[in-house]
Amino acid sequence: MWAEADRPREKLLKQGRHTLTDSELLAILIRTGTKDLTAIDVAKKILQECKNDLLELSKLSVNDLINKSKGMGEVKAITIVAALELGRRRRESEGRKKEQITTSKDVFEIMNSKMSDLIHEEFFVLMLNRANEVLHLYPLSSGGMAATVVDPKMIFKAALEYRACNIILCHNHPSGNPKPSQEDIKITKKISEAGKMIEINVLDHIVIGGNNYFSFADEGLM
Repeated sequence: MWAEADRPREKLLKQGRHTLTDSELLAILIRTGTKDLTAIDVAKKILQECKNDLLELSKLSVNDLINKSKGMGEVKAITIVAALELGRRRRESEGRKKEQITTSKDVFEIMNSKMSDLIHEEFFVLMLNRANEVLHLYPLSSGGMAATVVDPKMIFKAALEYRACNIILCHNHPSGNPKPSQEDIKITKKISEAGKMIEINVLDHIVIGGNNYFSFADEGLM
């Protein structure tokens, strides 16, 4: 039996949610442990499997959690996945409040919640007006672990439909390394040159890897 001061629920009520560790917060979701392990023990083991990285934890499916963790049933796994999805949607809502793009960091803050925990590549195009206000986040393509197909014709067809004057390209690297590949550099140049012909400016290409990003514009590659 835990001492009352160590019980996560009581600790949250008496000291506030910010005082709890990741394992204590996770234990509240798990609720009960096993014959040999407390809920906190189960939570610690789950986090250890994810190298104590909540981003890695958010990538796990219900079946992943059940298979990785002793004492983790379907209901507990669903509860954890649902809680993490709520957190992701909260970050996404915060991102949507930024309507105008002034720096590469603005793009990162809008798109990171959509891309940081993906295990496959996705490519988005931010459609902007003349004031660089976001008109639409256009999901261009979704691919595999290493690449996604990018068709410049589809980008500019959509840009014309949304009456965008400027666009920003954005995709993720599931590996966590945001450094652009040679193919990334090549396709960025191709899209940028095509945009000049129809007077739609490609302002930047943001590559997101984990919680970091690479900006072509910041690095002088546009």
